[in-house]
Order: sequence, then C-alpha cells, then structure tokens
Amino acid sequence: MSENVKLPLDPGLLEKTIGYTFHNKELLQTALTHSSYTNELRSKGIDSQCNERLEFLGDSVLSVIVSRFLFGEFASRQEGDLTKIRAAVVCEKALAKYAAKISLGSYLLLGHGEDKNDGRHRPSITADAFEALLGAFYIDSGYDCDKIAVFLLPFVQEEIAFSGEDASFIDYKTALQQIVQQASGEKLRYVLVGESGPDHDKVFQVEARLNSNVIGHGSGNTKRAAEQNAAKEALALFGNPEQK
Repeated sequence: MSENVKLPLDPGLLEKTIGYTFHNKELLQTALTHSSYTNELRSKGIDSQCNERLEFLGDSVLSVIVSRFLFGEFASRQEGDLTKIRAAVVCEKALAKYAAKISLGSYLLLGHGEDKNDGRHRPSITADAFEALLGAFYIDSGYDCDKIAVFLLPFVQEEIAFSGEDASFIDYKTALQQIVQQASGEKLRYVLVGESGPDHDKVFQVEARLNSNVIGHGSGNTKRAAEQNAAKEALALFGNPEQK
C-alpha cells in the first residue's frame, strides 16, 4: 500500500474475507479508490489512480465467469434464458448486494463529499467497486478465473436461488407443475410450515407436497421465494437436468 494513503479499514481483513492475499497491494488500493478521492488529490497537485479502469476489466471477468457457470449449470436452457439469468445476477442491484456481504463500502477511499453523503452504501459506488475488486483479483492472480470463481460463484448461486421472488427466468414451480401434469389425478400444492425472524427480515419455510407426500423443502425471505426453492428441490426427484 502507498505509505501516503491510509484506508478506512485494514485491507488485510478484506483479503481474509475474500480468501485471497494480494501480492501487489497497490492493485488492491486502486480497486478501493473512488474517483471522488482521486479528484480531491489532483486538486492538490497529487497524482492518483481511481478504480474505473479496473472496474472496466472486472466487468468482463464477471461476465466470463458467470457465463461459463450458467452454460454448464443449465444445460437445457436456451441462449435467451441464459442471457436473462446473467443480466439479473450481474446487474447493479445484485453487485451491490455482493459488495454489502463483504462490507466492501467500509474499505473504500472516498472524497469528503461522497463520504459525507453516505457514498459507502450507495449501490452505484459499491457495485462498481466490486467489479474493480474482481479486475484487481484477476491481474494479481495471474489471470486465474478459477480462483476468482471460488470467491464469486457462491454469491451468484445464492442470487439465482432467491431470484424466484421477482424473476421468471428460473420458474421451478412451473417446471414442476408441467411434470406433475403428465400424470392425471396428481395434486401439487405448497404449504407454509414455519416462519422466523423479525418482520423486516422474515424467513419462510415451505413444503412442496404431491398429494399427501412431501417432495421438497424450501426457505426464503418471501413465501414465493420459499416455494420456488421447494420446487427446485422437488425437481431433483424427477431427474431434472438442472439439478446437480
């Protein structure tokens, strides 16, 4: 790290969180440097790099890793479906969620104005910083996408699992219903069997039942998401190719 710059938090904590130790600490510092900070330094005659170039690179790295994962994970999906899935898990909203899970905003170097105006929690800033972090990770690791995937894909998989609440690209309930309808007289229903947590962060538990038999369990922050996850588990019983 540059001796003239002190990050808000020890970047070593971030390295532990992502499971990777940077060889080039300057790369990590640049990934955490917002343009508002470098603009302030430049106004004082101090040259500094922001994370925008790394963000550009990280955007491409993100797309490659996610595309490769989706291509292998959803063998029966066509190009249109895969594009929709990818768009949902690499959008600003999703990236900001990933950034929040590693408290990325707490490590950023921001200009005084951005810091004062809660820039550390602004989705546009944290999402861009997440991409910049991927770009820095890519360079420092010797362009090793597999190492980045170990860190990145758990976030992507979780986002896919819970996206049933507001997205149609992985409609496990419809897929399950289509299978059940092949046999006459079968009745599929979803039963809420429990809920926990405070009102602002509820977790619902749902069972997918075929006639009187439980064929799947699911949980989620909405009933619909829990139902989707229950249907996803149930599909495995029918040998659905998208279930691993």
